[in-house]
Amino acid sequence: MNMMWGLNIIAVKMAVTEISPLTAGFLRQALVLLVCGTWLRIVPGRMVALTALGILVGGLFYVAINLSLAVADNVGALAIAGQLGVPFSMILAIIVFKERIRLPRMAGIALSFAGVVLLVFDPAAAREVPGLALTALASFFWAVGSIIQRYLIGVPVLTIYAWIGLWGSIVMGLLAWQVEPQAMHAIPALPLGALGWVAFSAIGSTVIGQGSMSYLLQRHPISLVTPLTLAAPVISVFAASYYFGTPLTALMLTGGGIAMLGVAIVTIRTARVGREHGDSA
Repeated sequence: MNMMWGLNIIAVKMAVTEISPLTAGFLRQALVLLVCGTWLRIVPGRMVALTALGILVGGLFYVAINLSLAVADNVGALAIAGQLGVPFSMILAIIVFKERIRLPRMAGIALSFAGVVLLVFDPAAAREVPGLALTALASFFWAVGSIIQRYLIGVPVLTIYAWIGLWGSIVMGLLAWQVEPQAMHAIPALPLGALGWVAFSAIGSTVIGQGSMSYLLQRHPISLVTPLTLAAPVISVFAASYYFGTPLTALMLTGGGIAMLGVAIVTIRTARVGREHGDSA
């Protein structure tokens, strides 16, 4: 699961480069729909949440994240900024569900943001500000989606992703036809290599990665599973640096380390709180 998520940043960067950002996003969501389509069904009382989740996480999230990778060169910095979804989720949980947190998680939230802000002062990452801003926006969309998913407990994961694939295909397809008509017309002529990057993202990251997460959470406590996902962004940073030959400076590693420390604190403390309240999936 961590390998699928960690290496996905390379696949998405290659897809948006060889195809185009919005068209690549459309193809990814269409493939997710194709794989999960047999699970597409009306879920009484949950359709508003499923629709909102599909438009947000299947559409707007990928608009922001694909554009961020299209405009960035040092995608390792974006992998670090992508971890802002965790503190964003915590802040939204406080606002929406009135969750109470103690000093350790407050400190974790602060460290997460401080580590990403530190990247701006690194000459190797400072020119990636547009990409970092778009990644932060995508992280916020993801965080809102995580809040919506709390209202979907009991809905099969493949049904959720079928709706995400459907609404994502609609949102990304409409935008791509407006902004990238040439790329959309060129889909039948795309080389298998370019489609392979899309397939890795759709099947590897979404279906296998998210499916593995669901499998684990159904069999083990959240407090055990969630902290183990912290390996994914570390894999992303080093894999992207190796594949694309982008530098990993001392300041970037420091900022990444601070951000990951903050994310780890929030993740582990949240899992521990869930365990203390008898929360297991």
